[in-house]
Amino acid sequence: MDIEVLGALSVREHGVSVTPTAPKPRQVLALLALHADRVVPVSCLIEELWDDEPPRSARTTLQTYVLQLRELIAAALAAGGERGVSAKDVLVTLPGGYRLDTRGGRVDFREFEQRAGAGYRAVDAEDFTGGARRLREALSLWTGTALADVSAGSRLDLEVKRLEEARLCALDQRIEADLRLGRHRELLSELTVLVNRHRMHESLHGQFMVALHRSGRRGEALSVYQRLRATLVHELGLEPSTAISRLQRSILTAASETLPARGPDLTGRAVAPVG
Repeated sequence: MDIEVLGALSVREHGVSVTPTAPKPRQVLALLALHADRVVPVSCLIEELWDDEPPRSARTTLQTYVLQLRELIAAALAAGGERGVSAKDVLVTLPGGYRLDTRGGRVDFREFEQRAGAGYRAVDAEDFTGGARRLREALSLWTGTALADVSAGSRLDLEVKRLEEARLCALDQRIEADLRLGRHRELLSELTVLVNRHRMHESLHGQFMVALHRSGRRGEALSVYQRLRATLVHELGLEPSTAISRLQRSILTAASETLPARGPDLTGRAVAPVG
């Protein structure tokens, strides 16, 4: 079974879709897919479907949705000509819950995690070329917002936020590697979009400031800081962090031939310059 959640939901058995069109069964399948090969408790599925107001018939209705999913799986198994395996072997009933078995199939979010992890390790080892490449490969698995076509309840909403945060972390590190490789001009258009999409994300704004500054556009770099500060003060009542404020001061006072080599280190360490 192949699972894709980094965009629209797609679950296929032998290349045949087993993704239902009805919203509630889609929710059930999505939550099972995100925990593929692990048991999802009935209580979690009920919470996803009805939050804290489940009907009296919740368990019976959930069983109906599981039956509908098994019918789709059975049809896909038959189309694939697989014998000796039933839908109950793929969508398994266990004490207290259900498990969707991939049986060695491809799961895109796990592949993303593996590729991103390799990218992080490469960056940590200062292999910025390899890190940028691996992180770019990881990010290429995304085709849109996670589970973009699923009406998410509380459980799925939390999982989507987790995935999107992982995506943003990988993106941040890929841009960091590209900056270290001197690709500041190539990053300008991408960062223009990103800082408008993530108006309070300090790291992305810092990277945009560095890219602009290293491209000889110091005034625009300082304007990016001012916009970020205004947004943070207005939305959260907070001043920018010490790290990005330090970056702003270094850009403000830097000679034209001495530009920051990287984005702000939000751990509080000094920003390394090159000259």
